[in-house]
Amino acid sequence: MGLFGKIKNRFQRKNQEEFDEIQWEDGEVDHQVDYENKEQREDYVKNCLEKMADATKELENLTYEYEMVTSYLKDMEEIEALPPEESEQLKECARRVAELQDSKADFMERPRRISDEQYQLMERIADEVEEGFEKLTEAEEYQALIKQDLGRLEGEKHAYLYRKNEVMSIIADTRGMAIICVVALGLCILLLLFLQFFLDMDTKAGYLLTALTAAVVITVIYVKHLDARQELRRVENGINKIILLQNKVKIRYVNNTNLLDYLQLKYGVGSAKELMELWNNYRAERAERENLRKAERDLDHNERELLQMLKCYQIKDPAIWLHQTEAILDRKEMVEIRHNLIIRRQSLRRRMEYNKEVVAGGSQKEIKELVEKYPQYTKEIMGAVEEYEKKFQ
Repeated sequence: MGLFGKIKNRFQRKNQEEFDEIQWEDGEVDHQVDYENKEQREDYVKNCLEKMADATKELENLTYEYEMVTSYLKDMEEIEALPPEESEQLKECARRVAELQDSKADFMERPRRISDEQYQLMERIADEVEEGFEKLTEAEEYQALIKQDLGRLEGEKHAYLYRKNEVMSIIADTRGMAIICVVALGLCILLLLFLQFFLDMDTKAGYLLTALTAAVVITVIYVKHLDARQELRRVENGINKIILLQNKVKIRYVNNTNLLDYLQLKYGVGSAKELMELWNNYRAERAERENLRKAERDLDHNERELLQMLKCYQIKDPAIWLHQTEAILDRKEMVEIRHNLIIRRQSLRRRMEYNKEVVAGGSQKEIKELVEKYPQYTKEIMGAVEEYEKKFQ
């Protein structure tokens, strides 16, 4: 809310207060007091004196406000009455102050690039950021390589395990085939014996063929079983080597992960990329804060210069013009402010007259009439008045 809006709201509140007072003033107050009754008489006098005290206190406040408003109006007249050259110098200084105030306000209202905690952290480790970025990048790249190695070893391990299952199946098959061959050989011999002894057949060729066939088949099965056993040993050795390599790589992975966790904790980031983004934001924020500090120094210098100029022009309250430079630069703004100050002063004058004439004067008149109407109570009433005067001296 601008200065004009604040003045307007304050004026509206004062007008409402004035309206309430006038409503009270216009209302008829019926005093149902038995003046012969001491207690009611004392309460009546006390009430009149309290109204006078309240009116006196309000008059003091209103008088102070009235003098302040009058002083503002006189200051405005002094500023408007300046010679063109001095007026231009004043406007130029006020323009610089207004621009610097706007710049400061814009900076304070803009969204921050980083939090204060992050800014302080970057400020502490500014000399280590480049080295930290290199370490984080190296650790992240190494972490990626370790994961690739672990993935490759895991793939090889699964391939070996698959091959091991195949070899185990071959070994089981050769065992089964060997059993089948032995059983078949036994059956053939039994058949040949039956033919030889019960049917008196010549089975020499059968025995020879059976023995030859059995020898060939068993030899083939044995060789295949032996090859499978050797392959199984090679596969198991390969699996053991892969497990050993995995253990070594996992140790490297754990150590590198711990290093990454430490570096991320140290620099308050989750990755090297985030650290670089934070560093770039910090540098931009640092530049903006430096510009702000420079602007604040310039603003302080120009405000002192503006105050000094206003003091030279006999302005009684120069400090207030630091917050309403628009009025110095824009005549319409000055006219609006003066108009509202005049209305405020008129309102204050009416309230002062009301408290002086209606409240305080009316209470004095009531006490005077009471003394005139009941002279026998004069001493008592005047004693209460004297006590009241002593109390508020």
